[in-house]
Amino acid sequence: MRTQRTRSQERILSLLKSLNRAISAQDIYMDLRNRSENMGLATVYRSLEALKLEGVVQVRTLGNGESLYSTVQQDRHHLTCLQCGASTPIDQCPVHELEHQLNQSYEFKIFYHTLEFFGVCTTCQLVQASGAGG
Repeated sequence: MRTQRTRSQERILSLLKSLNRAISAQDIYMDLRNRSENMGLATVYRSLEALKLEGVVQVRTLGNGESLYSTVQQDRHHLTCLQCGASTPIDQCPVHELEHQLNQSYEFKIFYHTLEFFGVCTTCQLVQASGAGG
């Protein structure tokens, strides 16, 4: 049973739906300020946490530790370069069957899952190779 959302939670959820992309809490804060919908940064974080626990917002943590928030949608998985931070979406997801099995076996309500691979992209590999040779 869902608890009633606060006005702040509704505003943040509305913003996330309109953006249709992942965004940091700081960017949410600035975007709301730019729209003259002032809200404290701590309120943004509390609201995001409540929406996450409700299962309507998901969080993705980048290699640099920054968290990006978005509405729960189809699974988006990524290859993330640890050097330049580039993040490339991948289409394949080997986790769906496991998710179904875990849901059944443990009677665990899964809202979403993330899958991310960290490494070095082709561009950074080329830069490293050219730097090593010189």
